[in-house]
Amino acid sequence: MTQQGVRWSADQVLALAPDAASRKAGSKLATAGPWSEAGSSGDGTVWGLCKGSGSTPYRTVVDIADASGPAYKCSCPSRKFPCKHALGLLLLWAGDEGAVPPGAAPEWAEQWRQGRRRRAAEKRTAGDAGSPPGDPEAARRRAERRAERITAGATELEQRLADLLRGGLAGAEQAGYGLWEETAARMVDAQAPGLAARVRELGAIPSSGPGWPVRLLEECALLHLLDQGWLHRERLPAGLATTVGARVGLPASADGPPVRDRWLVLAQYDTADARLTTRRIWLYGADSDRTALLLSYGAGGRAPELALPVGLALDAEVSAYPGAGQPRVALGEQFAPPARADIRPPGVTTAEAAARYGEALRDDPWLDSVPVTLDRVVPAPDGDSWQLADADADTAVPLTPAARARPGLWRLVALSGGAPVKVFGEFGHRGFAPLAAWPEGAGEAVPLC
Repeated sequence: MTQQGVRWSADQVLALAPDAASRKAGSKLATAGPWSEAGSSGDGTVWGLCKGSGSTPYRTVVDIADASGPAYKCSCPSRKFPCKHALGLLLLWAGDEGAVPPGAAPEWAEQWRQGRRRRAAEKRTAGDAGSPPGDPEAARRRAERRAERITAGATELEQRLADLLRGGLAGAEQAGYGLWEETAARMVDAQAPGLAARVRELGAIPSSGPGWPVRLLEECALLHLLDQGWLHRERLPAGLATTVGARVGLPASADGPPVRDRWLVLAQYDTADARLTTRRIWLYGADSDRTALLLSYGAGGRAPELALPVGLALDAEVSAYPGAGQPRVALGEQFAPPARADIRPPGVTTAEAAARYGEALRDDPWLDSVPVTLDRVVPAPDGDSWQLADADADTAVPLTPAARARPGLWRLVALSGGAPVKVFGEFGHRGFAPLAAWPEGAGEAVPLC
């Protein structure tokens, strides 16, 4: 199977962009004017020379058949990944076959592609061969020492939460963010990055708007529950104890058996802070009827490397991470390039979605949301807010505040036009965040994030 016959849509290309500015800049380069010697090959390589501000054009090449998602190389100085030139080239390839004709790749593009695929094959071979087994006794002692540090950190955090409640929540507003950052640093020292992340989230709540004391108390209660779960983990069921360990920040490997399926890429979006960019990619398995989550990270303001085209399907294997009810998986071997497929996840009603979230909380009380596909819902205003109303029942779910502020809301409203649509998103205690939608009848997924 070759990638040559699979032309992506503009939405699928733009979903790869690291930010809104890159989408805008890449769209300006989606015309034949700045490009020369552009072409594409049947093995999934797209290349071209883009005129820039200097005398030498930028060499841009994309491997769209790479097993871990599209791979990019450009001679421009941009640190964004992909850069605007790679986005512009892919948009040109997606929209104008004549501007990017089939042909043989130039030497510079072919050398890069062969080198990248050779290194990937060597890495797979090394992984198959495995590394020599370490000393299990030494590994056990390291795990025990880390558990002792986390226990000390959780005990200290419990005392700090007690001091906060004893002094009153108003003190949190007066203390400022420095108190929370210092506490988070203590959790990092205790090798509990999960606790540190939740402490930093607490620090953003004081003075964050009406009702912040209630929100702070709720999050303090969840953090207290996580502390107690760790301190008494030997009393928990095995699955819940594993979930507590993951929430605290214990490292874990995707040790589940590989599941091969046709995985539809439902959605992809990034969240970032000063330290890390996290990319979430949702997949749906057509044969397993399973929704799975891929996570990829980029440090220092760089975009994560893993990127998959929304709306296309992968013939690939994934392996699950441990933990009760956890959807996270690791991407394994990919047997063919992404291709179009007539796959849609089955939908549920808004009432069934709420019940599904409630059931998931039994396995993971710290779960913010679950992946849900709503069937036959209509976006409708609800005072100053928006909701998704069941077309066939008198029920609805509110959209999250973040979803109401994103342009994807208006794309969803335009796609619906007052008629029912199928919508995939994340549903939790803050509401529903739509990530992709399908019109009634035929049609590909429309990204909303």
